[in-house]
Amino acid sequence: MPELHFKQALLPGGWSRDVRLSIAGGRISAVHAGVAATDTDECHTIGVPGLPNLHSHAFQRAMAGLTEIRGASSDSFWTWRELMYRFVARMNPEDIEAITAQAYVEMLEAGFTRVGEFHYFHHDPSGVPYDDLAELAGRVAAAAQASGIGLSLLPVFYAHAGFGGLAPDEGQHRFVNSVDRFARLIEASNAVVAGCDGAVVGIAPHSLRAVTPDELTAILSLANAGPIHIHVAEQMKEVEDCICWSRSRPVQWLLDHAPVDRRWCLVHATHMTEEETRAMAATGAVAGLCPVTEANLGDGIFNAPTFCGAGGAFGVGTDSNVLIGAADELRQLEYSQRLKLRARNVMATVRAASTGRALFEGALAGGAQALGVGGGLAAGLAADIVSLDANNLALAGRSDNAILDGWLFASRCSAVDCVWTSGRKVVTNGRHHQAESVAAGFRRRLEGLLAE
Repeated sequence: MPELHFKQALLPGGWSRDVRLSIAGGRISAVHAGVAATDTDECHTIGVPGLPNLHSHAFQRAMAGLTEIRGASSDSFWTWRELMYRFVARMNPEDIEAITAQAYVEMLEAGFTRVGEFHYFHHDPSGVPYDDLAELAGRVAAAAQASGIGLSLLPVFYAHAGFGGLAPDEGQHRFVNSVDRFARLIEASNAVVAGCDGAVVGIAPHSLRAVTPDELTAILSLANAGPIHIHVAEQMKEVEDCICWSRSRPVQWLLDHAPVDRRWCLVHATHMTEEETRAMAATGAVAGLCPVTEANLGDGIFNAPTFCGAGGAFGVGTDSNVLIGAADELRQLEYSQRLKLRARNVMATVRAASTGRALFEGALAGGAQALGVGGGLAAGLAADIVSLDANNLALAGRSDNAILDGWLFASRCSAVDCVWTSGRKVVTNGRHHQAESVAAGFRRRLEGLLAE
């Protein structure tokens, strides 16, 4: 492919002018700043690294906007979950692949270049495993390969309906595995992602309410050197139930009983004490924040100032995919803190006084760590690159950190122009190259599901 030239680009050391990126074998082979463009360069105005999306349930993209109706009683995460279970019961493998492809196309158009797929949907509607245990993991991998997004596949271990090893509910049968079968699923998942550039496989014990302590211990070795993700402390009911079961809050239980370190991503971690928050930060584990979904579900607000002040790492994910946007997640993260604290520029730091810069670089570093990859525009790293549209009015007359502030806080429409993943250009003029065909397949599948 031709070398890429940017009038300004965000490199690991900061913004640089006249940057040329050379790409070979899907990776950045060289970075040169202060050089003029040549006749053979592909030229753009603004270049930034692609962002990792560290937490996605891609199949839930089909539900977006369908649960905004109040029931007979007050609604919550738990009533939403029952609706999700009923929707899940209708989906077949072809549905999963088409829905996942649409979610991944939208992620790429939004500036995400890698996804952590927290994949807990494994079996047929009756809960019987497919002949190929990794049938649905294969569908996810196929969607990733077709769309071009980098994939960190996180097969989920799910065994119980509640703390203390409660038997799974009927709506959970498509998720459930034994430890032995989960080990086979991990092996099969490694095989199905073999054709995806730079794919990573980790594990995801779903939550402390879905996994017993013995099961958690048994599956950790299956991660090898890969990432380990777990939902934790998302809802107050979960915290209260965990205390009833163990006399400990969920994050504290994990820190006391599991080898939590930099390989771990604690997804949500919304409801922690100050002590838990600082202790989690000290482990090096990433806080997997999904601000748009957390707002949509009424989860609560993460204690970001204390966590980040203690040196904690964070990344963002799109979780339920009710609205897919890198800028949307980062903006919601900052605005939730402002509303809670009645303050401004909460996520800015002494090092990065620009809130946009602090949010972007925090999500880049934490997200890459959580997904088992490197992130940034540097030699040796995957060529996951985003160009921003200098003609977008939110970026008019801006340079350096003001570009990120404009993109995240002032853009009425996406400022993403082009996107490359592993050196492959997949988005041009803000539109994915397969957007129309993928959308047509998604529409057919969704109309069929909603007609049932």
